[in-house]
Amino acid sequence: MPEQFYSHWRKATRSNNQGGNCVEVGFAVTGRAVRDTKQVGDPSRPVLEFSGAAFAAFLGRVKSGELG
Repeated sequence: MPEQFYSHWRKATRSNNQGGNCVEVGFAVTGRAVRDTKQVGDPSRPVLEFSGAAFAAFLGRVKSGELG
């Protein structure tokens, strides 16, 4: 989807400023979106989209330690 379908990107709290594996989470028309911070400004790079319910379930599993 074109960039205008996403908004309010923010770097994930576990990401660092060392140039490693950092992700950003934002809002999408369909729910939530996730992208690699290295792709900012490159519309050819993929953005993963999740429904609000699927993203909430994923975060719940991460916070519970279920996913390690």
